[in-house]
Amino acid sequence: MGILIVDDSADDRLLLQSILSAAGYDQLLVAGSAAAAFRLRGLDDGKHGAASRVDLILMDIVMPEMNGIEACRQIKAVERFRDTPIMMVTVKTDPVDLQLAFAAGALDYIGKPINKIELLTRVRSVLRLVHEIDRRRAREQELLEVMRQLQEANQMLLRLSSLDGLTGITNRRQFDDFLDQEWRRAVRELTPLSLIMLAWVLPVRSPAETRPLSI
Repeated sequence: MGILIVDDSADDRLLLQSILSAAGYDQLLVAGSAAAAFRLRGLDDGKHGAASRVDLILMDIVMPEMNGIEACRQIKAVERFRDTPIMMVTVKTDPVDLQLAFAAGALDYIGKPINKIELLTRVRSVLRLVHEIDRRRAREQELLEVMRQLQEANQMLLRLSSLDGLTGITNRRQFDDFLDQEWRRAVRELTPLSLIMLAWVLPVRSPAETRPLSI
């Protein structure tokens, strides 16, 4: 699973990379500012940025130009990133700052200096949640596909039930249903109803015409 690290401190970025890499997370992206993260993920021009998927963003709050709270708010405003969890990694653990971060869409936070065990525990917890959400969405898509196929099969059966198997034209059941519908319409709207019936009569061949030829 991909993790994006956004922090203006090169030392902190390196520390996070080192801890996560040692724990087996090898799909890591790094950005030194919110603007760099936006370019990386295609937020600045509306296009998809990096090809790799990001399942979690670790974001510092205190950054130049744009702080992590505002960056979080802008990321959450983009439809395709709305469900991407953002975890704040910051020295600012004041309740007011954290409340603002959560209001902007942050899911969790980790205080600096970084504690390795706490970091990995929280990261694993969030990624398990992401995995479960993905699993449920995949299951929902499978169910929707099954329902679509079932609906198509039912429509096909309905069509077949109204057709004559030999000629492929509508059968007596379809005729009766249509006649009943039109009859009710005529009664309701006080309009006349006409019915024209055509019958094909095949000529009857005489016995002499049906005898086999003798050679």
